[in-house]
Amino acid sequence: MRKLLFLLLLFLPLSSSAQLMACRDFVEDGYDFWLYLPDKYEKAEQLPLVMFLHGKSLSGDSLEMVLRYGCIHALMKGRAIDAIVAAPQAQSAWEPDRVMALYDWLDDHYKVDSNRFYVLGMSMGGYGALDVATKYPDKVAAAMAMCGGASGKTDSLCGLTTLPLWVVHGTADELVPVACSDRVVEAIRTCGDTTRLIYDRLEGVNHSRLARVFYLKQTYEWLFSHSLLDKDRPVNRSFTLTNDLLEVAYEDMDNKFTVNIVEAVYPPLRERKKYYVVKKGETLASIAVENYTTVSILCELNNFKKNAKMWPGRKIRVK
Repeated sequence: MRKLLFLLLLFLPLSSSAQLMACRDFVEDGYDFWLYLPDKYEKAEQLPLVMFLHGKSLSGDSLEMVLRYGCIHALMKGRAIDAIVAAPQAQSAWEPDRVMALYDWLDDHYKVDSNRFYVLGMSMGGYGALDVATKYPDKVAAAMAMCGGASGKTDSLCGLTTLPLWVVHGTADELVPVACSDRVVEAIRTCGDTTRLIYDRLEGVNHSRLARVFYLKQTYEWLFSHSLLDKDRPVNRSFTLTNDLLEVAYEDMDNKFTVNIVEAVYPPLRERKKYYVVKKGETLASIAVENYTTVSILCELNNFKKNAKMWPGRKIRVK
C-alpha cells in the first residue's frame, strides 16, 4: 500500500497532515471506499478502524455521494476522529461478506488494530451494521445501529448477544418504523442475554435527526472504549444519548481541523496481471505489494503457506 501514488483531488487550507483518500476498484469482492488516515498514522504502531455504512440515499457508483453525511462528512466539518476510518459505498443492500473482504484488505495493508474494529451505520447502514455484527461478532469490537433492523440474511440474531451493541431508533421515524429495532431487541432477548445491549428508543425523534449521532464526539469515545481483549466483553453504559445531546452535536467542532483529500491511484482490477514470475530476493510479502494484493490471497490462490519460499523464475498466480 505504501506504493500508492497520490493525485491532488481537492485543495483545502491545511493545518493537519490527516489524509482522506478516494479508493476505487481496489478490493476484489469488496466496495469502493473513502479511507481516512489521521495525522498520527505514520508514527502509530496500530490504530482502531471505524467502518461507516451509509443509508440507501447515498447508494450508487459515485463516491462523492458518501460525503453528504456520516463519519467522513463529520471529519470534513471538524470532528477529529483518532482512528482509521473507512466509508465504503454500496449499490444496494449491504453484504456482510463484502464488508469483511474490505476489512481484511485494510487489515493486511494498513496499521489496523484488529482488536479494535468498529462498525456503525444508519438506516440501510443500520441493517448492514447489524448483519456484519451478527455474522462476525468475534471480529467486531463494538457495533452501533441507528434506525435499522434485521434483514433476514442470518438465521439467528444470537451473535449480537456476544458483543457490545448500541441500537438507536426514534419513535417518530416514518421511513424505518421503530418496530424494526424493537424486533431486533426482542430477538436478542429471546437468545437469553441482553447484558451487552443498549437500546435508546428516543421519543419524538424522526429518521433524519439521528444522522447527528455521527457528529458527536461521544459516539467515538463509546466505540473506542471497547476491545476484543476485554474480559467477557462488557458494554460501556456510561454514555447517555438524549434529544438534548443531538441538539448540540455540531457545537464543539474544531474549526482548525482539516483534511487533505487525495485520489489514490491503483491499477484497475481488470488490468492487473494474473500470473507473476518471481525475481531474485522477493518474498510473498513483497510480491503482494508489487501486485496490489495480500499474502493471504496469494496463499489461497497457490495453496501456499505464509512462510513459503520463493525462488527466481517461479511462476505464481496473483489474481
